[in-house]
Amino acid sequence: MSETKKLTEQLIEIPSVTPLDGGCQRLIAERLKQKGFKIESLDFEDVSNLWAVLGDAGPLFTFVGHTDVVPAGPIESWESDPFVPSSRNGFLFGRGAADMKASLAAMVTAIERFLEGNSLNFRISYLVTSDEEGPAINGIRRVVDEFESRNTKINYCLVGEPSSSNSVGDTIKIGRRGSLNGKLKLLGIKGHVAYPHLASNPIHTAAPILDKLVQEEWDSGNEHFPPTSFQISNIRGGVGVTNVIPDCIEIDFNFRYSTESNDESLMNRVIQILEKFSSDYEIDWSLSGKPFLTESSDFIGIVSNSVEQIVGTKPSLSTAGGTSDGRFVAPTGAEVVELGPSNETIHKINECVRLNDIDKLSEIYEKILIAINEK
Repeated sequence: MSETKKLTEQLIEIPSVTPLDGGCQRLIAERLKQKGFKIESLDFEDVSNLWAVLGDAGPLFTFVGHTDVVPAGPIESWESDPFVPSSRNGFLFGRGAADMKASLAAMVTAIERFLEGNSLNFRISYLVTSDEEGPAINGIRRVVDEFESRNTKINYCLVGEPSSSNSVGDTIKIGRRGSLNGKLKLLGIKGHVAYPHLASNPIHTAAPILDKLVQEEWDSGNEHFPPTSFQISNIRGGVGVTNVIPDCIEIDFNFRYSTESNDESLMNRVIQILEKFSSDYEIDWSLSGKPFLTESSDFIGIVSNSVEQIVGTKPSLSTAGGTSDGRFVAPTGAEVVELGPSNETIHKINECVRLNDIDKLSEIYEKILIAINEK
């Protein structure tokens, strides 16, 4: 059994459902400490964050990841226990196998092999949190704030999120869309449906507003990002009977937006649309993350070339998918690239990672370290 597979299995065995770490970071820290890393726990509230660094000079390269996983759901729906790693048909099954314990293990073993055969010309660091799948408030976001106060600057950041589509290295992420959430409440006057002139139905008010929001072209995107997307995720209204006009309707929505827009402009445009149809509303906003893009950088070339050396083909460059912790590191000026295994089964029943991809991922990570060392 390879060292990477063995460590991946050890991590899967720990049921680290967000925000719990369960000892994953301790296991990783013990391995890195043996290689001379300085280990620090940066814990905030109920979230565990591990910061490990080696080296005193040169650019700072950081592996970023998360030890927390989403709930497994009904265990009886799995073909095997989600927290007992199981190898079959060329895959390793278990919650977190792809998202992202295989990447965490591959980072560790890549570092170990690299340090055995190379003198260090830069600084290597390893940053993981137990708060990526949850609110993401006390994880990398808080750590980056701490780094700002210390003047710690990451130059190169490799996030181990499952970026690939079918097999490891076919796709790397060089950016992500921004995510802006809105909670809208349209207010009316409750009354009997037989006397509508004595009431005001906010559901009726909502209809043209939602139609306008859905039909609006927010931007046209660009060569790296698709056009900004507006999606309604929840609608709540009414009291559960047919003869009462409700006094409010609540609507949750989300923007996934490109670098052609920003959160302030999107909020202002929504307000302008609302004001055309109603003045009786309440709206709350929450920003999950701004868009970021690593463009035309040496780091993208290093990652792409390292992938090609191991798998034989260059990866596609993508900004698709949801948010990642890269959104907190990129604004500091770091060059951020995401590279991990296939995302085909993440968050699903019977989550798995291809066994061959585990070792390939570790080899790619090692090639990246060697290339950074030779810069």
